[in-house]
Amino acid sequence: MSVQGNIHSVESFGTLDGPGLRYVVFLQGCSLRCRYCHNPDTWNMKGGTSQSVDEVVHDILSYKNFIKDGGVTISGGEPLRQPDFALELISRLKREGIHTALDTAGSVPLEISKPVLDAVDMVLLDIKSLDDKLCFSLTGMGNANTLATLSYLQKIKKRVWLRHVLVPSWTLEEKKLEALASFLTSFSCIEQVELLPYHRMGQYKWEQLHLTYSLSDVHEPTKDELSMARSIFEKQGLPVLMTSYKDGDSQTKVG
Repeated sequence: MSVQGNIHSVESFGTLDGPGLRYVVFLQGCSLRCRYCHNPDTWNMKGGTSQSVDEVVHDILSYKNFIKDGGVTISGGEPLRQPDFALELISRLKREGIHTALDTAGSVPLEISKPVLDAVDMVLLDIKSLDDKLCFSLTGMGNANTLATLSYLQKIKKRVWLRHVLVPSWTLEEKKLEALASFLTSFSCIEQVELLPYHRMGQYKWEQLHLTYSLSDVHEPTKDELSMARSIFEKQGLPVLMTSYKDGDSQTKVG
């Protein structure tokens, strides 16, 4: 019987979650409670719509001609909270010759995530903070699992796109960014670093869910702040991609 999963939503023609044009499957459930999360409605494992891998693959295959130079990205929430579903979906898609990517914060212990990490073609790994205490304050969980995930991906020589959110007064500080950039240079598996400017576009969802949005007084990064952040990583020889958010929900990558 095909494994069932809880699906938050899908994006048929995604351009921001891996190489090429991609079909993105957003799964329910997340261990983290990031202060800036723009999809807090994904946190609850019981939310979303229950679907089987068969059903999801059937829909994906209807787009196969469009995503042939891209692929499928499994995102969330935290997709590794549904490891059996993610693994079967990846396995089925690979049999169809479709490239797979996993968008994860690596917050799940390796004993759970290893089979999925081994099977997927590439990983988009989000490091919230290199500082464990700051990571806990920002997300409700330390960074041990994330860093262990990165070390394992290096060991198995998996393609990695590293992601990091730039939050003024939290992660968007010169010394913190220099420490992170220096740390990342020892990982040859990292193909690029994607810097994501903090934004408040999801704040309305917190209000709808009667949650307190604690970063309402934090300003979005200025051009000078983003330029500073970018230069720090480039000086370390790391390829940088920066995503900007404009005009509501439209998103463009620059650089």
